[in-house]
Amino acid sequence: MLIKISDPVFQTFLFSVIFLPLLTLSIRKRQDQLFFSQEVTSQLKGLAILAIIFSHIGYFLSSDPQFLYPYSILAGVGVNLFLLLSGFGLTVSQLKYPLTPLQFYKKRLFRLFLPLWVVITAFFLADFLILHRSYPATEIIHGFLGFYPGADLFQNLDSPLWYFSVIFFLYLIFPLVFIRKLPWVSPVLVLLLSFVILHLPLPIDPDVLKLYKLHFLAFPLGMLFGLGIQKIKVKFPGALKLVFLALAVLVLLYTAVNSGVNQDPKIEQGISLITTLSLIVIFSLSRFDFKLLSLFGVYSYETYLLHWPILSRYNLYLGLPPFLIVTLNLALILLLGLVLQKIVNKVTTPSRK
Repeated sequence: MLIKISDPVFQTFLFSVIFLPLLTLSIRKRQDQLFFSQEVTSQLKGLAILAIIFSHIGYFLSSDPQFLYPYSILAGVGVNLFLLLSGFGLTVSQLKYPLTPLQFYKKRLFRLFLPLWVVITAFFLADFLILHRSYPATEIIHGFLGFYPGADLFQNLDSPLWYFSVIFFLYLIFPLVFIRKLPWVSPVLVLLLSFVILHLPLPIDPDVLKLYKLHFLAFPLGMLFGLGIQKIKVKFPGALKLVFLALAVLVLLYTAVNSGVNQDPKIEQGISLITTLSLIVIFSLSRFDFKLLSLFGVYSYETYLLHWPILSRYNLYLGLPPFLIVTLNLALILLLGLVLQKIVNKVTTPSRK
């Protein structure tokens, strides 16, 4: 469902009038000043999912790509943030609470798949009953198995789910290659195995393969962060912190605009990772916690699963001004993400009698 934009710059301004004050009012002082703390990672997850949603609206649902610019220019960075944070989180967790591969799969895979199964079941049924739209049996089976070889925005059930196949693959290999006695070898093994797999004749769409190759460095880089954070306690004097913050902001401003998109994939990947790292530095050195970002971060996985079908096929607010369409859809997707997470938590958390 294309959003018709007659004045994209003004509509973006109106959205900013709502979004930026809400973001500002949500600012609180961080409870801890640890580098790459839980408060930091929650904000980064929220930023990542919002960047992806804004990009999907601005470039694929809007009749004019100027709508939501510059909010819409960090989609690739958002994907890198998610992968880096996943590698970081799994590594830190495995170092503190080591699990066997079987224990790891039992703990992680069910929580990964259950929200997916709930969401795709709901959309398969809704598409069939409401839109009278059906899908090939192979796509349905692949969907429940977590294999998404295509990412057609308007033909597949939920095109952003190409990312699910990536994270599923990484979850499968992580406990097999993580060597607790030689942890620094583990990111190298993930990198090498990913590189080998990506150069096999995989039964996936070439455009999806390009996305895989564009982002495969982020997860092992996150693992390195997870290993390094255990050894390095980062503390900066106030003046030096300001210098690093200023440099990171300058790098972000330059690389976000000069992103390397549509250039050589290696250049695009490198610039995207530099932008990702600059955001990590900014949020890690900041003394503030943007609670609005943290809120989206808490429900980032659920909103990732939900947002595209809602925006592209079940947009309840078409006909309203574009800035209101975006605002109301963000609220709706966040609310549905909260409900989905509560359902999953109720199923996966043992009851106490």
